[in-house]
Amino acid sequence: MQGIVCDQTVTLSGFYSHKRYPHYLRRIRFKDPETSKTLIFLTNLFGPQPKVICELYKARWQVELFFKWIKQHLRIRKFYGTSQNAVKVQIWTAVSVYVLVAIIRKRLDLDVSLYTLLQVFSITLFEKIPLNKGFFDARFTSTDDMLHNQLNLFDNLTGQ
Repeated sequence: MQGIVCDQTVTLSGFYSHKRYPHYLRRIRFKDPETSKTLIFLTNLFGPQPKVICELYKARWQVELFFKWIKQHLRIRKFYGTSQNAVKVQIWTAVSVYVLVAIIRKRLDLDVSLYTLLQVFSITLFEKIPLNKGFFDARFTSTDDMLHNQLNLFDNLTGQ
């Protein structure tokens, strides 16, 4: 098999580690042909072929990278539910918002990062600002303009 250097049965040799886990482990050394890196995998799965074990670890790494991307880009601080459905709904909602902001950025030809755009949206959520008219123009953010464009929730109460 290409990439598999060795497939061994090993045991942990440290006093405490062997005491806590006295069972045999499978050690697979794999040389990635694309990157020329040597990777070593430890597992307690003895049934699958070594190539399958390597593919499982590669898939696991992709999952780790996906969750790292989620943490960096989707601004999910914590999950509000613990069920599988609650987590899926929160992730899909965050992905949808991210994609919508990316579409807005592309359509309005804004020259800012999505992170910056999300920051501005989170701060100016209730302001009436035309996004395609000088979104980041310094003239637009003067105090008078900002007060004029500010939504007033109490207009109907004061008769204005």
